[in-house]
Amino acid sequence: MKASLNDPTIAPLLEVEGLAKRFGDTVALADVDFDLRPKEILGIIGPNGAGKTTLMECLVGLLPADAGEVRYRAKRIPPSERGSTLFYLPDGIAPWGDQPVWRVIGLFGDVYGFAPTQEARVVADLDLASVLSRRVAELSKGYRRRLLLAIALLTPQPILVLDEPFDGFDLRQTLHAMSLLREVAKDRALILSVHQLKDAERICDRLLLLATGQRLGFGTLADLTAQAGAPRADLEEVFLGLTQ
Repeated sequence: MKASLNDPTIAPLLEVEGLAKRFGDTVALADVDFDLRPKEILGIIGPNGAGKTTLMECLVGLLPADAGEVRYRAKRIPPSERGSTLFYLPDGIAPWGDQPVWRVIGLFGDVYGFAPTQEARVVADLDLASVLSRRVAELSKGYRRRLLLAIALLTPQPILVLDEPFDGFDLRQTLHAMSLLREVAKDRALILSVHQLKDAERICDRLLLLATGQRLGFGTLADLTAQAGAPRADLEEVFLGLTQ
């Protein structure tokens, strides 16, 4: 765990207070609070339908929230201005499916002013060289996920918000992607929605546990195990204990 997470003098990078969203009579988010610290990897976990994606979309301003406030370095940022602070990578998309991979990567590199050497490094880190000439729509799920991560790494926003970044990876690929994201977190902060609890336990510094749109737990694994009354439990046991 990073030292800053235990230092009360370190101010939060991002603060979310009272985030709420309804779809008709259905409560998707119920006054959710959390914060993100510098260089932290924060995991959002919860059962299917917990509100994880809705939370991310409201957070970045893609979906209008019914209530709540988001502050970056203690300054409120309205939804229309969040794109300069947070970069959101949704799950299950295939951007510009008719274009070759090299063109999509080059586009993001050009838009954000990254040197060709940086683009080449991202391609090498994610092992994309063999598919550069393929159209995005032709990629397997695993390679499409690698491309999406490459896009995220070629953006300058200080906070990356990634929905299911390890979906489609086997264990070895997942561990490699985690290693890359830990390097990224030396300079930026990350918010990850993670379905596999073992993956969340491996990479996340703190965890936000949602169920039916409500915050059931927030903190380090030790914090959550204490809340669950099972100090020696792993994340799967904590999850089952708090969501029953």
